[in-house]
Amino acid sequence: MKTPFSSEPAESYRSRSDAPSGNGRSGDASSPEPPPLAILLIDDNPRIAESLAIAIDLAGHRLDVALGPEDGFSRLAAQAYDAILLDLNYAAGRTDGVEGLAMLDRVLADDPGACIIVITAHSGIRLAVTAMQAGARDFVMKPWRNAELIAKIELAARRRPAPHGHAAAPDTTAEPARLLGDSPAIAQVRDLIRRIGPTMAGVVVTGPSGAGRSLIAAALHATSNAAARPMSRIDVRDPLAWDRLGSAERGTSWLLRHPDRLDEIAQARLLDRLRPEDRYIAIADEPRAITPALARRIAAVEIMAPALAERQEDVPLLARHFSRIAAERHGLAPPRFTPAAEALLATAHWPDEARGLAAAIERALLLGENGVIEAALLAPPVSAIVAPASTRASFDLDESERAMIEAALIEHHHNVTQAAQALGLSRGALYRRMARHGL
Repeated sequence: MKTPFSSEPAESYRSRSDAPSGNGRSGDASSPEPPPLAILLIDDNPRIAESLAIAIDLAGHRLDVALGPEDGFSRLAAQAYDAILLDLNYAAGRTDGVEGLAMLDRVLADDPGACIIVITAHSGIRLAVTAMQAGARDFVMKPWRNAELIAKIELAARRRPAPHGHAAAPDTTAEPARLLGDSPAIAQVRDLIRRIGPTMAGVVVTGPSGAGRSLIAAALHATSNAAARPMSRIDVRDPLAWDRLGSAERGTSWLLRHPDRLDEIAQARLLDRLRPEDRYIAIADEPRAITPALARRIAAVEIMAPALAERQEDVPLLARHFSRIAAERHGLAPPRFTPAAEALLATAHWPDEARGLAAAIERALLLGENGVIEAALLAPPVSAIVAPASTRASFDLDESERAMIEAALIEHHHNVTQAAQALGLSRGALYRRMARHGL
C-alpha cells in the first residue's frame, strides 16, 4: 500500500471507493454512511503519518500530511479540512509546545470554528490542557489506539459548534481565506481583520492589484457573523448587477469591486441600493475617489494589501506554497528550488505582485526538469527587460537584473558562457552588464 512518504515528502492520502466504514463493514446503500472527512495531520514524524494514513483510509476518510507549521499553513490556505491533528513540538529536543500552541492560536484566529485535536506525549498533559483552554476541540496522547483516535476525530468533527459571536459555523465548502507569511506587514493586516471582521463596519481594501486584495476581503467575511453563507460579489461598474443587491437574502455580505470608478451621481444611486442589514466590503484603487456619503457605508475602515516589496521575507514561503499548489494541479511532484533560485526569490522584483510570483513559479515548474526550479526559469531573459520611465521602477529593475545575473552565475559556478546562455544573452553582453553592476 502506498504511503504518504513513498514518493513525496507530503502528499494527499485519499480513501478508496471500496474502503470499509468505521465499523469494519463495507458501505451499504440501504444504510448510507456519513460523508468521509478531510483530515489534515501536521506532524514531522513520518512513521506516525504512515501508520495513521492506513487507519484513516480504512475508516473511509482522507488524510493529507504536512511536515511542519509552514507546510500546514500552506495546505490550510489551499483547502478546508473537517479536522486538524496538530502535533505540539517540531524543533529537535523541544517539549514546551511553543510552536504548536502558536499555530493553534493563528489557525483559530483565522477560523474560530476550526476542529483541532492536539497530539502530545504522556508527559505533556499540561500542554494538552493549555491547548484545550486555547480552543482545541480534543487531545490524544502518544502512543494511541487507532480505533479510539478515529472515534475522537469523527466525534469532534461532526459536532462542530458555531464559534462565539457567529450565527452559524463557517461554510467549510468555501475556498479558505488565510493570509500566508510572517512579516510585520502581513501580521498587521491579520490583526486588523481579526478586529474588524466580526463587526458590521464597511471596509475598503486597497493596495496594488495582485497583492491579495480579494483574499483579504474573503478573510474579513470568514470572521464575520455571515460566514456561514457565501459572500456575494459584483462589479459595480455594471449597473445591471445592481438588481442583485435587493434580491439576496437579508444579512448578506457583499464584495463591491471598483466603486471608486463611478462618478458622483452613480455613487449616490448605488448608496440608495444598499440595505442597512447587509455588510459591504469594497476593493478600490483610489479610495479617495469614493464620495464621503458612500464611504461612510462601505469604507469606514481602510485595509491596505502590502506590496511584496514590503514583505520581502515572505516571498520564499509564498514561492514554496505556489509551487506545491501548481504541482498538485498538474499532477507533478513538488519541486526543489536550487540555492541560486532561492537567492533570486529573496531579492527579485515581481511585477503583478503575488499573482505575478505565482505565475512565474508555475511557469518555472512546467519548464523545469527533474523536479528542480533553477534561477534562470523564474523570470524572462534579462534582455527582455525594458527600461521604465520612472526612477523608482528603474531602481527596482536594476536590482532585479543584478539579482538574476548573480543567481545565474552561482547556478553555473561562475561559468560566464553557461550563465549567459541561461539568461538569453551573448557572452559579451553579460560581461558588460556584470561590469555595470560591479560583479
